[in-house]
Amino acid sequence: MSAPFPITDRPIRFALVGCGRISANHIEALRQHAGRAELVAVCDNRPEALAAAVARTGAAGFASLDALLAGSDADVVVLATPSGLHPRQAMRAAQAGRHVLTEKPMATKWDEGMQMVRACREAGVKLFVVKQNRLNPTLQLLKAAVDGGRFGAIYLSTVNVFWTRPQSYYDDARWRGRWDLDGGAFLNQASHYVDMVDWLVGPVDSVHAYTATLARDIEAEDTGVMSLRLRRGGLASINVTMLTHGKNFEGSITILGEKGTVRIGGVAVNQIQHWEFADQRPEDEQARNAGYAAPSVYGPGHPLYYDNVIGTLRGEQHAEVDGYEGLRSLEVVLAAYRSARDGVRVGLPLVF
Repeated sequence: MSAPFPITDRPIRFALVGCGRISANHIEALRQHAGRAELVAVCDNRPEALAAAVARTGAAGFASLDALLAGSDADVVVLATPSGLHPRQAMRAAQAGRHVLTEKPMATKWDEGMQMVRACREAGVKLFVVKQNRLNPTLQLLKAAVDGGRFGAIYLSTVNVFWTRPQSYYDDARWRGRWDLDGGAFLNQASHYVDMVDWLVGPVDSVHAYTATLARDIEAEDTGVMSLRLRRGGLASINVTMLTHGKNFEGSITILGEKGTVRIGGVAVNQIQHWEFADQRPEDEQARNAGYAAPSVYGPGHPLYYDNVIGTLRGEQHAEVDGYEGLRSLEVVLAAYRSARDGVRVGLPLVF
C-alpha cells in the first residue's frame, strides 16, 4: 500500500496514537480544520484513556498500533506516545504506507532518528516533526527580523526555560525522565527551545554542557546549562530547570546584535518584552501588539502546524518541519548529553 499524495479530493484522514497529556492539543487542532481534515481513529493501550478519547472524538478506537493500521484507512498516523517509542512506531506506520506526524522529540537516540527518516523516505511517505512554537506570532516576527538582517552581526543569544514539574508528574507516567523513553529537561521540556536557537541563529558549531538531577527521582536531568558556539560567529546559552517554585516561571529568548536587541519572554515566549533596532520599520508597531495569553506552555501553534501539514499533503505548501529539520535539534541535545557525560566540548555534526 502506498501513501496517497497529494490528497485534493477529500479531507485528509488522521489517526492519533497516544491519548495522554498532549493529545488534547492534536484533537483541538484537527477540530479547527474540519472540512480539510478529520480524525478517524484513536489508539492507546490504556483502556480508560482510549475510552475517554473515543467518547470525546467519536473516532474509532484501537488498543494497538497494529490493530489501527489493519482496521483504519487513515492517511496520517500521529504519534503522541513516549518519545522512545516514536522510531519503531514511525517505521511501522511507514511500512504500512501511512504518512507520519510525530511529536517532539522525534527520537531519543541519533541512530533511531536517522532510521525514521530513512524508513519514511524509502516508503515514499512524508515525515513531519511537531515544532509548533516556530509558528507562534512572536517568533514569526523575530524570525523575519533575523532573516531580514535587522540585527546585523548577532553576538549573543540566551534562552531560559524555568518551569516546574513536580515529582507527581514523573510518577504519573513512569516513562517520564527515563533515558530510553524520554530523556530529561533538555530533550523533553526544552526541546522546542533548543530548536528555536538552531532555527533562529544556528547552525550550531559546538556544544559544552552541564546537567544535574538535583531534586527529582528520575534517571535523566531536571536541570541543565548549555553553551553554544554558532557557525555565524556568535555565542548562545540555554539554561533549563524543571524545579522552579510552585509554577512555570519563564520561557524566553533574548538576541543581542550589532544593530538590535529583542527579548521575547513570558511563560512560553508569548510576550515581546523588548524590541529595539537601529532602524524603524512598519512591522515594529505590529511587534508591540504581538503578545498573547499563554494558558499552557504549549502555545497556540498546533493548529498552525496542522495547517502546514494539511497544505503539504494537498500539494499546496512545503513542510515547515520535516524529518531532516527534526534531526537538527535532536543532534544538539545529544551533543549536550555527550558533553555533560564526558566533560568535553562536542563539535557538530556528531560522529558515531
